[in-house]
Amino acid sequence: MQNSLEIFLQRATQTLDRLEPMLPLQRQPVDWAHHLAARWVGSPQGGHLRPIQVRSKLKLDDLLGVERQRDQLLVNTRQFLQGLPCNHALMWGARGTGKSSLVRAILSEHAGQGLRLIEVDRNDLAELPLIVESLGGLTQKFIVFCDDLSFEPGEGDYRLLKSILDGSLEQAPDNVVLYATSNRRHLLPEYQSDNQNWQRGETGELHPSEAVEDKIALSDRFGLWLSFYAFSQDHYLDVVSHWISHYAAPLKMGWQRDETFEKEAIRWAQARGNRNGRCAEQFARHWVGRQALSLLPQTP
Repeated sequence: MQNSLEIFLQRATQTLDRLEPMLPLQRQPVDWAHHLAARWVGSPQGGHLRPIQVRSKLKLDDLLGVERQRDQLLVNTRQFLQGLPCNHALMWGARGTGKSSLVRAILSEHAGQGLRLIEVDRNDLAELPLIVESLGGLTQKFIVFCDDLSFEPGEGDYRLLKSILDGSLEQAPDNVVLYATSNRRHLLPEYQSDNQNWQRGETGELHPSEAVEDKIALSDRFGLWLSFYAFSQDHYLDVVSHWISHYAAPLKMGWQRDETFEKEAIRWAQARGNRNGRCAEQFARHWVGRQALSLLPQTP
């Protein structure tokens, strides 16, 4: 009898050990009074929000050359904070031109008014209804932010997002809005053959124009479109100068914008094939750090 009981307990323990990873974990809710942002972490046991320590001190004035986009998104966000009608926003265009930086800067400058941000990976968009449900009843206002949003041919997730934007998210509490960034205006790749083949009757589809419309319908769910473009050379150099001053000021280091300096900044951009805000800040870090290092006492 004792042996049978021991065997039963042993098997029960083994069964519980196998089931434990499948059970939902008990996690403490995010303290939004002390955290400005969180990231949704998906898992088979049920996703959860993980707090993010926001260290960025980016300001709206740091974003040069995108004043039109900045002002439009800022007005939309202020409407949102005041409980007025507002739109979900899609920021699309060239990489490194300030799309996600604009969202971070708005969070930094309006966190005192109760603005909070939740980052959601594209692969976790199916869990948006759960995220929205967890935010209902809270006093803060939440931007649900998806960075680098895009879909490939054959993926069905974009149709799910369409239904979310037109369905559950539209009916979400007034304290939730969706902001997304993408390098693609319509979030899906578009091909010349989309027009050519169906005009020649090669696709076999009875209503091929509807397939093309389906591809561009997703971005239509966003009421506010903001486009970002590659920098001109003058714009790029102005941004470089801004970040040089930003990083040189705390070091009390003087500098001069001359022809030699500008040529070096241009060569830096050419070597990377990019002329944008990200590249400009990276060069500023490199240049200021190198100049400051040369002023330090040389160790033997």
